[in-house]
Amino acid sequence: MAFLDLDGLRCHVQWLEPRDGGAPAATVVLLHGLLTDSLASYYFTLAPALAGAGARVLMYDQRGHGRTARPPSGYRLERFVDDLENLLDRLGETGPLHLLGNSFGGTVAFALAARRPAQVRSILAVESEPATAAWAGKLDGILRRAETELVKKSTLAWVAAQRGRHTARLARSAGVLLAQTTLAREIPASRLPAEAELRAIRCPVLAVYGTRSDLAPQAAWLEALLPDCRSTFVPGQEHSVLIETPEVVRELTLSWLRDQGVPLRAPAADLATAGTPSRAADRRSAR
Repeated sequence: MAFLDLDGLRCHVQWLEPRDGGAPAATVVLLHGLLTDSLASYYFTLAPALAGAGARVLMYDQRGHGRTARPPSGYRLERFVDDLENLLDRLGETGPLHLLGNSFGGTVAFALAARRPAQVRSILAVESEPATAAWAGKLDGILRRAETELVKKSTLAWVAAQRGRHTARLARSAGVLLAQTTLAREIPASRLPAEAELRAIRCPVLAVYGTRSDLAPQAAWLEALLPDCRSTFVPGQEHSVLIETPEVVRELTLSWLRDQGVPLRAPAADLATAGTPSRAADRRSAR
């Protein structure tokens, strides 16, 4: 565990080196989502498998989340991307990097690829999308509702009954974040990249959706927008694909990295399993 100063932001960073002590087969950066998420979503699920396969794994708590500092303002998307750039520069990670982003983390990954295309080798986006006017409008509604509901005892009691006490604690923490910062108003006011900037993202992209997610219908749009994008769907899942089916995301990630030419060093049996994820249906673009 380490804390780094990123242009005045005290940032909590974790990284795992290849478990076998060899040279990294690749560097994979794991980006978490908003409000109830943190690097902990990866630490006990995906990250150890990647390190075991020979990757260098970089994780950090985004501003306002986890153990990273919580400034009262400064939550537009571009500030999150600035943080990632500063972190990579501080660590000397020049790339090419493989980015895996969950929800808002994927939005940050797309924004970095648009800003620094030579530094990003590939993107795996789980239940995510690039920043657009539609994205901003949707986040505005979601965050305003969360700002109102997550301070209510009745809401937190319902979450505890339906999702468990741990999720209720995360929801309560998210309510505090929204109450103490301008995040709910700044995220929708983020600078939105022009369509030409998004079309310029040339790296390979794998977009992962739950079949019951409201993001699943955007798959065709994203494949048409990006030059090298394909989609895969996890049956029966909604938005929480990473949390509900971490083993599927792990298999998809290992298989995806192999497809990108990363010389993983996991045992052959593990790689064989990773190459044939049983619970995800793949759809490659016809282009």
